[in-house]
Amino acid sequence: MNIKHALVAFVGVLFVAVGPAQAQDRENLGTTGELLDGVAAIVENGVVLKTELATGVDSVMERMRKQQAEQPADQRRPLPPRAVVEQQVLEQLVVREIQLQRAKKVGITVSDDMLNQALSRVADNLGYTLEELPAVLASENIPYAEYREQSRQDLMLEQLQQRDVINRISVTPRELEQCLAKSAASATNQFDYNISHILISVPANATPQDIETARSKIDAIYTRLENGEDFARLAVATSAAQTALDGGSLGWRKGSQLPTLFADTVVRMKPGEFSKPIQSGSGFQIVMLNDMRGVERTVVEQVHVRQILLRPNELLDEAAVRQKLIGIKAQLDRGDDFATLAKNVSEDKYTATEGGDMGWIDPKEFVPEFAEMLRTMEVNKVSDPLRTRYGWQLVEVLGRRTQDTTDEVKQDQCAREVRANKAEEERELWVRRLRDQAFVCNYVTSGVQDCGVTATTATETSANGKVSNKIAKSKKSKTL
Repeated sequence: MNIKHALVAFVGVLFVAVGPAQAQDRENLGTTGELLDGVAAIVENGVVLKTELATGVDSVMERMRKQQAEQPADQRRPLPPRAVVEQQVLEQLVVREIQLQRAKKVGITVSDDMLNQALSRVADNLGYTLEELPAVLASENIPYAEYREQSRQDLMLEQLQQRDVINRISVTPRELEQCLAKSAASATNQFDYNISHILISVPANATPQDIETARSKIDAIYTRLENGEDFARLAVATSAAQTALDGGSLGWRKGSQLPTLFADTVVRMKPGEFSKPIQSGSGFQIVMLNDMRGVERTVVEQVHVRQILLRPNELLDEAAVRQKLIGIKAQLDRGDDFATLAKNVSEDKYTATEGGDMGWIDPKEFVPEFAEMLRTMEVNKVSDPLRTRYGWQLVEVLGRRTQDTTDEVKQDQCAREVRANKAEEERELWVRRLRDQAFVCNYVTSGVQDCGVTATTATETSANGKVSNKIAKSKKSKTL
């Protein structure tokens, strides 16, 4: 992977060169009414510009061309039509805009310190320092300010999905029992699987006709795959999953971490094979096993950790939350009970009920800045407040050990695996619900008249009468 690919990978496939000056907010526009850029879609209180869409499509098409060029000549396939890629890119930009608006609505923020920590990790992985990163980006024609803003947004979306999806996935005793039995009865965990999927979604309130229409589409795709069409190309052209523009790739997964929906199917497949259509809550899917490899189990260094987590909100900003934790640390230094305080104030509902206890965990499972702190902390000492992507944390290390797999560790692993298995499906359902509930007007396919906005007023107002700051500040196009 070259430097540019590594940089783009951090902020997602669709790194679009649209800077902070083109923010999604439509509240603060100049009043000239002059059309300075075209609108590709109105999304609730924001817009997607045609310049964003065009830049995103160009980026994806260029990436596909490079990927094809790296393939042996007999494995190269024609690129999908630009119009097909345009619709996929526009949908991803729309979904991203919906999520960003929700993140702001619920008070999710990413401080400069938190962003700098994330960018420092990116720079370190490339062999540079944070101070050298702007020059590295400039060498790849990526503006640093825009890269920072895109990275900040990605961290916001990660926190939003953690809040709205991952943290709400429950694990029942029965699911835990089944996971442990499955782990003991099979050697699935001895392999890693590289998989891709194609999703034909159905609305949250799907009618029988909607389901039959989706079933017909997935059957047609299955027939095309049987006739030799390329899986990745079909995913780009047809899939409704967020992985569509990656050819449907879900990457490498341990056997126990395969999505529950098609785990039993994948472990019986050979590399290069694809499944028959599988029905799920979000629609119909086809999964392909791209490759598999063996893995070995190793002894790990574990720490027993407990935490108190606080997050900034409408009432408490970053500084106020940090100051509150400093006060809590002073209470602990005076002898107050950590577990009692964690139960009363910690905002991590899963550990708060246990007095903040996170159990015995490999530090590598934490975000890097958290793991680094655990590596150097003394046992039975409380840390200073630490800012991570999840909020502000006070941490205490209760013990350290070198440990092979134990029943306790297996249970912890199974709980995480069950959540991971559910996460893909829950994330797709969550995205679909947000998309279904949002007001979206697609000018590319619908036209302004179908949005209830005339061609003249579309340059000045949105569907709810608000004017777009984003349109006013972009100066690249003069037509809708």
